[in-house]
Amino acid sequence: VQLQASGGGLVQPGGSLRLSCVATGSIGSSNIMGWYRQAPGKLRELVASAASVGRVGSTIYADPVKGRFSISRDNAKNTVHLQMNSLKPEDTAAYYCKLTTAANDYWGQGTLVTVSS
Repeated sequence: VQLQASGGGLVQPGGSLRLSCVATGSIGSSNIMGWYRQAPGKLRELVASAASVGRVGSTIYADPVKGRFSISRDNAKNTVHLQMNSLKPEDTAAYYCKLTTAANDYWGQGTLVTVSS
């Protein structure tokens, strides 16, 4: 299983970005796909996650992003998106896609998001 993330970049405060992550390989029908972020000098933290329909779909958001970020999945394409609106400088970080299956956890490479004027 491999994860390929994309969509990071430089954006001004108040702007928007959309991250995407595609999983290739056999991931099964019951899994969780999510996004984590790690700012310089800080621990990696959960941003948002979404369970597959097979696990009674549910989503989780970290408090700092509630109301601004939205996670969505396309299970047919093994893809998860993170729509990020009203971005703030404190959202600046490397964002990582994570897949959790019954057997293992998988991480994608980070995609850098920089919010700056």
